[in-house]
Amino acid sequence: EEVQTRIELGSIRERLLNLDRDLVEKSNLMADIQLEIQNLERDAQALAEKDSAVARATAILPALGLAIKKSISNLKKHTGELEDQRKTELAQLDALNRERLELEKRSSSLAGELQNAEMRSYELKVQLSAIEERIREELQISLGDLEGSEPADLADRSDAELESELRKIDNQLRVLGSFNPLAEEEYSALEERLNYLSTQLDDLNEAKSELRGIIREIDGKIQTTFAAAFEDTKREFEKVFPILFPGGSGSLNLTKPEEGEEVGIDVSVRPAGKRIERMSLLSGGERSLAAMALLVAIFKARPSPFYVLDEVEAALDDTNLERLLEVLKTLGEASQLIIVTHQKRTMEIADALYGVSMGKDGVTKVMSQTLEKAS
Repeated sequence: EEVQTRIELGSIRERLLNLDRDLVEKSNLMADIQLEIQNLERDAQALAEKDSAVARATAILPALGLAIKKSISNLKKHTGELEDQRKTELAQLDALNRERLELEKRSSSLAGELQNAEMRSYELKVQLSAIEERIREELQISLGDLEGSEPADLADRSDAELESELRKIDNQLRVLGSFNPLAEEEYSALEERLNYLSTQLDDLNEAKSELRGIIREIDGKIQTTFAAAFEDTKREFEKVFPILFPGGSGSLNLTKPEEGEEVGIDVSVRPAGKRIERMSLLSGGERSLAAMALLVAIFKARPSPFYVLDEVEAALDDTNLERLLEVLKTLGEASQLIIVTHQKRTMEIADALYGVSMGKDGVTKVMSQTLEKAS
């Protein structure tokens, strides 16, 4: 049960590590999305500023058109006056021939100015139409949709001032540049994904909390199981050791029991008549016998249907071998023992013997013998 519990604990810890890595990846993804959202917010703010500047720049376009029309009207009116004056001067042609010539020259000059004014007015109309088309393409609005009123002083401005104002507006539109019309949709999509990832993150944190609770529960169960097994093994070791070491004593103790999983086990042995501080000071047979005492204590604390021992008594002399065999006999009362050995005295206590022999033909075969039948 303890091994199975440890296997489950390892699997749960591996799942926890995977969840931690997934949590880190999604946290990084959320940070990237939040950064992109911040960039989109800045783009949206810049777009709003551009819209405001365009609205201000284009607010005076209707007024400019009206001013141009008024200027043309003034020019036509002025031309009419000149034409009336020219007719009056033609009536006085006979008397005022020199004056007529001068007036003709003046009329010709004024006609050239009128033609230039009309050409310039046509150019201004073309530029205004181009600006209106550009606003319609880039901002998806028309001049009629823009808010604003005509400034009072535009009607009185000259053609040069109006041309300068148009160049200024065109430069402002060029500085504004292009913008991303899909920024709002992208922002909404990223915000929706952020909400989804936030929900997933909350689920991961909840799952992580539940796994930590399971781990704590399993750790507590392991500690309880280990503590019970240790106490039983300690009790059996204190019983078995005096049998293998008459007059001696042995004990098991935990090292740093306050640190939970970091504990170790100290094996303290003291054969009769010896003051041993380290296990390395024991002879080879005594170390083997002390190790067998610990194994037998574990076997008795947590019994098993059978045990396999491989030449555990090879380093023992006859006296210590006799003590070990007595302990093995008591262990064999509740479990089945399979012992690999070359010791004759160990074979004598067995119920059955199994061996491997090789004949003259070089073929090995397994031989078995029941001692009760042999006797």
